[in-house]
Amino acid sequence: MEANAAAIKKKLSSILPVLNERQRRLVVGAEALSIGHGGIKLLANITGISSPTIRRGIRELKSDVKNIDQVRVKGGGRKKTANKYPEIEKLIEEIIEPETRGDPESPLRWTCKSVRNIADVLAKNGYSISHQTVANILHKFEYSLQGNKKTKEGKAHPDRDTQFKYINKTAKSFLANQDPVISVDTKKKELVGNYKNAGREWQSKGNPKEVNGHDFPDPSVPKAVPYGVYDIGDNAGWISVGITADTAEFAVASIRYWWKKIGRKRYQSSKRLLICADAGGSNGYRSNLWKKELQRFADEERIQITVRHFPPGTSKWNKIEHRLFSFISVNWRGKPLETYETIINLIAATTTKTGLVVEARLDENIYKKGIKVSQSELKCLDIVGDKFHGEWNYTVAPRV
Repeated sequence: MEANAAAIKKKLSSILPVLNERQRRLVVGAEALSIGHGGIKLLANITGISSPTIRRGIRELKSDVKNIDQVRVKGGGRKKTANKYPEIEKLIEEIIEPETRGDPESPLRWTCKSVRNIADVLAKNGYSISHQTVANILHKFEYSLQGNKKTKEGKAHPDRDTQFKYINKTAKSFLANQDPVISVDTKKKELVGNYKNAGREWQSKGNPKEVNGHDFPDPSVPKAVPYGVYDIGDNAGWISVGITADTAEFAVASIRYWWKKIGRKRYQSSKRLLICADAGGSNGYRSNLWKKELQRFADEERIQITVRHFPPGTSKWNKIEHRLFSFISVNWRGKPLETYETIINLIAATTTKTGLVVEARLDENIYKKGIKVSQSELKCLDIVGDKFHGEWNYTVAPRV
């Protein structure tokens, strides 16, 4: 039997590739008929064609079908997933946001599942969809595949998921009232000059852009410090490019400039602002200068500022990371950031299929490191922490 199977496999391997779908099942069906008992199973193992398909070929042979060139009846074939399951995109969005399942309007996303896991969850709910189809839908949503180093940063805090829910609940409340919700962070510092930038771009063959051979740390080399503000409700980004240091003063100055130039006009009737920020860095919850500068901002603009910090070790779930910074990186990949003007222009040219608009400016102010805030200054701040993790969740009220 093994020798016979090998002969059949050799014969069919040269025939089947040149046949259409229907011709293949007819040929394999005829071969199965000639073998008799066990022929269907044997041919299924040899060809990879399913047993039901082989049986269908046998039925067609026995029915004496005339038109062997016709592959399938008119209108036949696999239906598009969107037509078969019109609700599938909504379901996938619900699956990738497990803490807000059933709520596709969730403004924040913090989970990461493999496309195979998502396909498995869909299968358990009665949806037969391949992992590749899931991947295509995620690409449509402008999700990108993130490496493990990007999604796991140290030991998870026990209240991590509860804090995520708390942030989400607050953000939804602000958005429902048409109040601004912004996600903020500092993008990686960049060397300004003819230095190599990761990625590739199209160039004339054999004519790559030449850059400096070394980019070792050098205090004399100018650096760009991009601080970003992503308006979640408007899908719009703002970048202040600093020239000195990433300090709390610079962070709040960037937010203040966004508010004066864009936010105040966009949200004319709003008297409050929600800021979603990382736990550390220039906008960290332990920074007294960050809080002092927020108080000054609230006093100047007469607005109430609510802050929600992501738990330690979860900075990559901050929406600005994958809704603004990732697209800026893609836009300038492979291009040396030769001047500040180049950086500003590349940032401002960043767009997405979902309508992202980005504006940028150069902040030439000098921001000093190591500014201390005294205890007497702290006592004068009108900052009230929430009952749940008041160090992460607090509101800054304008002082009379």
